[in-house]
Amino acid sequence: MEIRVRGRVQGVGFRPTVWRIAHKLDLAGEVFNDCEGVLVRVGGSQSAVEDFIARLESEAPPLARIDEIEARAFGGALPSEFRIAESLAGAAQTQVAPDAAICPACAQEIVDPFQRRFDYPFANCTHCGPRLSIVKGIPYDRANTTMSPFAMCEACEGEYRNPADRRFRAEAIACHVCGPRAKLVRLDGGATSFDRHSTLDEVNALRGLIAKGEIVAIKGLGGFHLACDATNAETVVRLRRLKRRDAKPFALMARDIDVVRRYCTVGLEEERALLSAAAPIVLLAAGKSEKVPDEVAPGLATLGFMLPTTPLHVLILARMERPVVMTSGNVSEEPQVIDDDAARARLGDIATYALMHDREIANRIDDSVALVMADRTRILRRARGFAPAPIALPPGFEAAPELLAMGGELKATFCLVKDGEAVLSQHQGDLENVETFDDYRKTLRLYAELFHHTPRALVADRHPEYLSAKLAREWAQAQSLPLIETQHHHAHVAACLAENGVSLDSPPVLGIVLDGLGWGDDGTVWGGEFLLADYQGFKRLGALKPVAMLGGAQAAHEPWRNLYAHLMAEMGWAEFSMNFADLELYADLARRPRSTLDAMARAGVNSLKASSCGRLFDAVAAALNICRGRQAYEGEAGARLEAIVDLDAMSRDEEESAYPFAISNLRDTGLPYIEPLAMWRALLGDLILKTPAPLIAARFHKGLARIIVAMTRKLARREEGGGARFDTVALSGGCFQNRVLFEEVVRRLEQDNFTVLSHAEVPANDGGLALGQAAIGAALLIDGGTNSRNPDRTKE
Repeated sequence: MEIRVRGRVQGVGFRPTVWRIAHKLDLAGEVFNDCEGVLVRVGGSQSAVEDFIARLESEAPPLARIDEIEARAFGGALPSEFRIAESLAGAAQTQVAPDAAICPACAQEIVDPFQRRFDYPFANCTHCGPRLSIVKGIPYDRANTTMSPFAMCEACEGEYRNPADRRFRAEAIACHVCGPRAKLVRLDGGATSFDRHSTLDEVNALRGLIAKGEIVAIKGLGGFHLACDATNAETVVRLRRLKRRDAKPFALMARDIDVVRRYCTVGLEEERALLSAAAPIVLLAAGKSEKVPDEVAPGLATLGFMLPTTPLHVLILARMERPVVMTSGNVSEEPQVIDDDAARARLGDIATYALMHDREIANRIDDSVALVMADRTRILRRARGFAPAPIALPPGFEAAPELLAMGGELKATFCLVKDGEAVLSQHQGDLENVETFDDYRKTLRLYAELFHHTPRALVADRHPEYLSAKLAREWAQAQSLPLIETQHHHAHVAACLAENGVSLDSPPVLGIVLDGLGWGDDGTVWGGEFLLADYQGFKRLGALKPVAMLGGAQAAHEPWRNLYAHLMAEMGWAEFSMNFADLELYADLARRPRSTLDAMARAGVNSLKASSCGRLFDAVAAALNICRGRQAYEGEAGARLEAIVDLDAMSRDEEESAYPFAISNLRDTGLPYIEPLAMWRALLGDLILKTPAPLIAARFHKGLARIIVAMTRKLARREEGGGARFDTVALSGGCFQNRVLFEEVVRRLEQDNFTVLSHAEVPANDGGLALGQAAIGAALLIDGGTNSRNPDRTKE
């Protein structure tokens, strides 16, 4: 029997697993890698072979992902004893698995005094440890990783070459004798005053520093972290000041699930995410009996927890009953530090001590972030543990040529297409930062080498100022490559379709994309869109009401500007002052430079209109005096507004409590849009009545969800005969990372018998944009090729 196994089956310990199963069942044959995955040739009784095939799936190693198993007859000769054979020429030896958190077996070894890796902070095997973070080139073997300076000792060499050992061909294999070592240093270069004779002494000294209120730096898998006692408010405040991170929440790390449960509610799905090999930061509902200081996550109702990801973290937290802050090692807005010298230069003003090690980090990889919504884990930031695992493109994309999609500007990623798969990079950050943009270009070069990738076309966002798009234009011109420019929100919809396996020839769906902003096709900024779309094109069917962004980019930072713009667009100053002059809000806006803003709006200067859902959330938050003057990070106002929602009010089936919106048509185009005038009158009336802010927030969320579904029903034209325009809805954009809004919209759409597609493995925010760009580009090239710079075709 010849058995073809496709999926993530190279570099994850799959062949040794096959070898062990075959030997248990006394089967003859061989297993080897080839260009399609893993090929097994096996001989034995029919029942044993059937059992073997079943056990390939049930006993697959933790990092493996089996997409397909095909079995067919094989008439050739087989070795009498099952063996691991050499890979065939042309095999995909360059596949690199994601970095993986420490596995249970290694975690047990490092705390067992009878094991030779007892207290060793760099234990790993084929089931866990560094992958992408240490690779420098191809093929993926030890010589091309940052483990190359560490020659294996005899014991490690034996494990490495033994197919029965879980460290068979584990490229980062190491131990006390031959592997990397940790060292506690002062970042100012001064001498440390601790007596240290072993790794455990280094770790104990660091743990003592944290307990005393120190901020320390720790070199992790994909970069440095800054750590401190999360229960020490004074230290957390000091960390915020020194890191220049005013309000963005800090991530936390705890020894185990039991510690996390003392501070947060942990459901079954959330527990699975925390304990997974990817080990992301999981956002959890706070409010249990024990609390961390408000300064950890100011104004939010969630805490981001992760469990120890490396043996080093396990040893540090082993005796700690409290959580620690474990935030990226950088000054705010800069990329995470990965280099020892850079840590001394850039973190020395924040932390006095650092626990370093002598294994170089080749590639920066941030911690991934996840949130459970509608009973499913959703990735908000895709990095450590997930990238660069390929994503299978849907049926119809098998003939897609190699191409490169450049992604967006914020939360940037890029995406390669090759052999019917999409390889989405790890989170790169905001490209406006010079060092981040440099790292983005470095990672582009690395992926091109790792995946033997030579693009036949480039795909980029249509925004004229995105740095990723400018780079694409430069490369396209220099290399004479076709450049496909896609509309931002169409790419969001395409990403959702691709992730959900919607085939290339499927009929159009309604894409509802709610985000901050994206370049529109009509000279305005879009951000609340209803698009009839497939991979090849789209038609804009509806939107939120376009409202001026007074001050341009400043409007994204100062929510009061959006509030003022909305009130002036809905009712004007005369009605506002006549009916709501007693509000504190009125006095605040009256003090603002209204005449300047009014003049800008009249002249159309620095006041592009935007149908942005993100800016609507900012405006409503500002009305409740949440981040009214300024928000410290993107989405802060909306996140804080969500955090105060009265969830009991959301769960009550009281439609009359939802704020009213209307559906009107734009005068110039006739485009249906969501009109919020009635909502604003009701909200301001509630402020007059001193209605509690959590109830106001609930009424807004419920009202917005209700009108989104009402718009969907209207656009579907179900009642007009001749068949509905669509029956499937795809939800995308950063605003759908608001759990309250997302779950309410999904519930109402499903009640109306719409099929709802949403994101889980790829972020709904701009971190997933590159996947959508890649799908659009591939679809257009399969459809006959294009040299068009604006290929999106309208759909009806």
